[in-house]
Amino acid sequence: MQINLLKDVVGNVAGKYAVEIVDLLYGKKNVNEFLIAKKLKLTINQVRNILYKLLGEGLVSFSRKKDSRRGWYTYFWTLDTEKTLLFLRKTIIKEIEQFQHQLKSREQKRFYVCKTCGIEVTEENALIHDFICTECGQVYELADNKKILKEINNGIEKLKKQLKDTENEIAAVKIDKLKKEMRREKKERKVKKGKAKEKGKKRKKKARKGMKKKKAKKIRKEKRRKQKKKLRRIKKKIKRIKKSRKFKKKGKKQKRKRKK
Repeated sequence: MQINLLKDVVGNVAGKYAVEIVDLLYGKKNVNEFLIAKKLKLTINQVRNILYKLLGEGLVSFSRKKDSRRGWYTYFWTLDTEKTLLFLRKTIIKEIEQFQHQLKSREQKRFYVCKTCGIEVTEENALIHDFICTECGQVYELADNKKILKEINNGIEKLKKQLKDTENEIAAVKIDKLKKEMRREKKERKVKKGKAKEKGKKRKKKARKGMKKKKAKKIRKEKRRKQKKKLRRIKKKIKRIKKSRKFKKKGKKQKRKRKK
């Protein structure tokens, strides 16, 4: 359904060869113009002329890449499905308005027809020429509006149905677009979450390392403190021992003096 609607639009804008381009661009992105030319058996200039017509209506977009060896540009084309369907809706609405204007005119005015030439004129024009056909000289007859009104009404109904189908397709494209955006956002959130998690792990690791370092530093500090304390105790003991030795020596000297 959707591809047929796209073909109708593209065909009306750029001609019959453009219809086949839809098959090559539909659902794809950045299609090489040389590939399009090869598939359609057209020259690159013919393909570009078709695509430029579509570009003029905003139905396609392109990106280009310069050939570093040859120095010329190669174009890559993408069909914008949503814009093409919106263009179709706009065209259908215009056609409906034209039909409605014709219907109103037919209902309010009378028309005359020359059955020999098949020329139809308004009542004012028929009156100016005394109801005589300017081409063959035959007398105009009152046209049967019922058949024409029926055809116009059928045309309006057909266009309204086509408009409804187009709007359904536009809604489907928009929903699909939103779903893609949601999937992309979900993926991005997942990546961000993963990165944040990884950063959190690194921070925790650093914190653990920092804690370990702090703990090790504390332990080393405590060890040094204990060692210093121990050394002080040892020094005190040495002092006490030295003092006690001095006292003993003094005592011996005093005893010797007494004996003498």
